[in-house]
Amino acid sequence: MTAVDAHYDLIIIGTGSGNSLPNDDFADKKIAIVEKGRFGGTCLNVGCIPTKMYVYAAEQAYKAAHSEHLNIHTSYEGADWDRIVDRVFAQRIDLIAAGGEAYRRGEETPNIDVYDGHARFVAPRTITTAQGPEERTISGDQIVIATGSRPFILPVIADSGVRYHTNEDIMRLEKQPESLIILGGGVIAAEFAHVFSALGTAVTIINRSPLLKNLDSDISGRFNDIMADRMDTRIGRTVTAASESDDGISLTLDDGSTVTAEALLVALGRTPNGDQMALETAGIDMHDDGRIVVDDYGRTTADGVWALGDVSSPYQLKHVANAEARAVQHNLLHPDDLQAMPHDHVPAAIFSHPQIATVGLTEDQARATGRELTIKVQNYGDVAYGWAMEDHEGIVKLIADKNTGELLGAHFLGEQASTLIQQLITIMAYRIDVRDVARRQYWIHPALPEVTENALLGLQFS
Repeated sequence: MTAVDAHYDLIIIGTGSGNSLPNDDFADKKIAIVEKGRFGGTCLNVGCIPTKMYVYAAEQAYKAAHSEHLNIHTSYEGADWDRIVDRVFAQRIDLIAAGGEAYRRGEETPNIDVYDGHARFVAPRTITTAQGPEERTISGDQIVIATGSRPFILPVIADSGVRYHTNEDIMRLEKQPESLIILGGGVIAAEFAHVFSALGTAVTIINRSPLLKNLDSDISGRFNDIMADRMDTRIGRTVTAASESDDGISLTLDDGSTVTAEALLVALGRTPNGDQMALETAGIDMHDDGRIVVDDYGRTTADGVWALGDVSSPYQLKHVANAEARAVQHNLLHPDDLQAMPHDHVPAAIFSHPQIATVGLTEDQARATGRELTIKVQNYGDVAYGWAMEDHEGIVKLIADKNTGELLGAHFLGEQASTLIQQLITIMAYRIDVRDVARRQYWIHPALPEVTENALLGLQFS
């Protein structure tokens, strides 16, 4: 029997989406919250919120530098990097994180204790929390693991000893680098490539496969072409060695070439944090990819232990983690009326330039279902607002079942993609027949949603 310092009705490990669990319905429960870093998790501190603040600034810079096609003369003269960092973090993010922690430690939530430090299981439903030499052991009737994920570092980089950055520190650099290597080809790589390139940094992207390869081929193909025109892309290349000198960071590639830059950003995806928690001690299983195994309701293989967010979810998306938290919250309070994790029609957006948004199946995935399909690729530039923008890049791709009118997938590349796609998410969520959508409502003319209207009208049905 493991000696414990305190016992709780509920222990929550991680303060991203996990911190939203204790609402007024939990006021009569004794709760422990464990956090080894900043309150708010990845999204608030190093992920979606601060990155979009940088993206918005970068978008203004990009538009100022690229106005010739509209016959106006503007220019981008550079960024005050120090003030951007201060505005994003000192004036916003850090205050919110500190406020969230103060609230949980304060008189407003007297039933909650906050523990600093890393959590490890030492027995079923029992953990230690350690920060420095201080260690406490606590147990709970229920435990929710919401510990998120961390950047994956390629061994050739980690073992080389060179300085590198990840999304967790790149936004807090002391100065904007004049040149930057980005290693990776996913969402994080695409967004930071846009941010730094637009702000004036010379960017080189290295990736062993095409950028955003998991997207629909029409979207990823066009995005790769655009990025190749905008910056130095080394696609199909892998890193064989890394070194550092007064000239900066140098990476040797498998074709024998070398790339050197002032700074290196490793953006090769993120690894779930469950492997750092001695889960086997508590009977908690993991998938081969490192995610904690959960059932449809968020329960792990250990009685009384739940998991949500990046540590267990197939979707590393904040809006999914929040939705999973709402389901687990309900299930903790209503064990006889469990709600399933909400994983239907999960959308995602990539705040690059052009912006990308997607929901549902790609064309290849839809064809694999054996259904008879109807597909339409609609150019932004074929509608009136697209003319106004002189847009020659943006596209909408819709995929539907030709026999039933069910929308199977929607993919946007272009201005306002993350906003425009919301209407298609609604169509899918409520299973609305797309044969009725285009003509049963008005589309403001000449607003950009007309590109969606024309895409819908372009679908051919029998």
